[in-house]
Amino acid sequence: MAPPLRRRVLTVKAALSAIFVVVALRLIQVQVVDAATYRAQARRQYEKPEEIPALRGAILDRSGHPLVTNARFISFGADPAMVGDRVREVADRFASVFNRPRSVYLDKFASAPRHFVWLERGVNPATESRIAPGALPGVITIPAPRRLYPYGHVAAQILGFTGVDGNGLGGVELELDSLLRGRNGHLILQRDGLNRQRQTVDYPRVDPVDGDAVTLTLDIEYQSIAEEELRRGIARNRAESGLVAMMDPATGEVLAMANEPSMNPADPGSGDPQAMRNRVVTDMFEPGSVFKIVTASAALEEKKVTLAAKFNAEEGVYLPRLRNGKVRNRITDTHPHGIISFQEAMEVSSNIVMAKVSDLVGADAFFTMARAYGFGTETGIELPGEVRGELKHPSRWSGTTLNSMAYGYEVGVTPLQILSAYAAAANGGTLMKPYIVRSVVAPDNTVILERRPERIRRVVSPATAALMVQLFRGVVERGTGMTARIPRLAVAGKTGTARRVIDGKYSTSDYTASFVGFFPAESPSVVCLVMIENPRDRGYTGSLAAAPVFRAIAERIYAISGRFRAQAALRAPSPGLVVPDVTTLAPAAARSLLEGAGFDVDIQGGGTIVTHQSPAAGERCAARSTVELTTADAPVPAGGLVAVPDLRGQAIRRAVTRLALLRLDATIRGSGVVVAQDPQPGSRVRTGTPVALRCEAGNLSVLLPE
Repeated sequence: MAPPLRRRVLTVKAALSAIFVVVALRLIQVQVVDAATYRAQARRQYEKPEEIPALRGAILDRSGHPLVTNARFISFGADPAMVGDRVREVADRFASVFNRPRSVYLDKFASAPRHFVWLERGVNPATESRIAPGALPGVITIPAPRRLYPYGHVAAQILGFTGVDGNGLGGVELELDSLLRGRNGHLILQRDGLNRQRQTVDYPRVDPVDGDAVTLTLDIEYQSIAEEELRRGIARNRAESGLVAMMDPATGEVLAMANEPSMNPADPGSGDPQAMRNRVVTDMFEPGSVFKIVTASAALEEKKVTLAAKFNAEEGVYLPRLRNGKVRNRITDTHPHGIISFQEAMEVSSNIVMAKVSDLVGADAFFTMARAYGFGTETGIELPGEVRGELKHPSRWSGTTLNSMAYGYEVGVTPLQILSAYAAAANGGTLMKPYIVRSVVAPDNTVILERRPERIRRVVSPATAALMVQLFRGVVERGTGMTARIPRLAVAGKTGTARRVIDGKYSTSDYTASFVGFFPAESPSVVCLVMIENPRDRGYTGSLAAAPVFRAIAERIYAISGRFRAQAALRAPSPGLVVPDVTTLAPAAARSLLEGAGFDVDIQGGGTIVTHQSPAAGERCAARSTVELTTADAPVPAGGLVAVPDLRGQAIRRAVTRLALLRLDATIRGSGVVVAQDPQPGSRVRTGTPVALRCEAGNLSVLLPE
């Protein structure tokens, strides 16, 4: 072979050998070095992972009524790379089905990541047949369970809501999200060259684990009643907002929490973001007179006062002095009173008397009692956003703090703390831990959590608690809470009215009105708090705005609850003797009348007339029961002039008694309770002046201001 030919052959061989080496090296790189990368790339082309969403756990009320369940919805997504040049076709199809501009979907594709874009989320499953995703390249359908609220807005702030991804974003949904959401499953679908998908046994399927079911302590009937009556009360009083909370005092179970304005948990973004808060636990208020539970409890527990102890209410204006002689802030009562008992001071809600009592108690004992009731600390209830309130240590108090706290200022509390404190008084002095989650049960019926009533501490002795109940019964029967009275149902409670702080100063026109009470008073089953923010019509006090809402709620609960009717049947008509009315009589005459009627008598005080009796006139008691009488000297007006008391809202007997004690005559027109009087309250007249009283039968809407 000629040398030139040989060189060409060698050159060709060398080139072929080089090509072979390059191919071999490339094969080694593809099949060995980068094998994992190419396997993953191939898998992405013919395998499609599909998530199987878990169903979120249901939320039930105490009787098993579903408060939150799940509804089947779907979502549509797409792979832009697979849609390719058919983007306009896909956009047109979705625009026609969902009645939206085509540009909405084109913009989604334009701004989407490389491999996936959401087109519609959480829509009706019926739209799937109209979209026909099988005929559109790259479009897929994904199950999207959505939360369903069978009772609509009821208990919205308690239940909370979820986001588009199904995660809890408020209320119980947020607090117990890890239990409710479950665990998603997944499977692998194979995709052929024509983009057809099918499941294969070669790949494992991981089934989802649904969320746990949560049972709450709420009673849906109580909750619905609370929300309906709260809305009526806010409309009737033209108020800004309000709330209601109810609890079983013996267990600490929350029976209802209502907030108004409400929200739509199925569409939380459609309303005011402020309405999402459950203000029973998230907001702090200056409580006003409902905080007098601390003052009274400390005074009675420390044996500083008795119910019959007398105090000078200073005719409505009190200028306490510091040790250095300087005058503290002026303390006023809504209505002037002179010498009154501690029982009467609570009934008429005297700030002046409570301030004087706080001086007897002292800062340390007062602070200790407030702490014992739970003020200044979180309750630990299973709801997000709870605040602890503000209770300053005595070392940070000014010269006015003790007296101000005595009637509910210079202290910040949550409505739940107030509710818990009154529940403790109703529960014989024992504070229970509030809770709203009764149990958590897994899908296989395994009990994950079961709550039991938890005793926190004894706040006051049973004897003191009984005296507190007597005080609160007097408030409803004779005092500022008369508008909470319910025939055939004994109610105990307290009104409160607090000025609101506007721009750092106490407003003279903005108030928080409240009433907290419990029933039946002799064996409480329900404690209920009503707060009305800034009422504009029918008066601004707790007795005018909040107590009627409490009464409406309690009346409806009483009507639907068999246990209350059974208790009432046990109470009335019980055999026994009717207690006669001996108020305004001389002690000797009162004793003679009561003993002649078959009762024993215990007279307290050395006064010349009977000012208060317990049991009250008209009650039935067993023979030889003891009737306690409180006496006082008949007031002698200075200079022959006396201030006419406010008698509106009082029964005729009560009104006439008060006038007789002031040596004023009464002329009566009508019957029932006093609705108008002449001269007007506060007028100064001579003794013997007739006071005209106009009365109407059974008119409980006529209110006695605090």
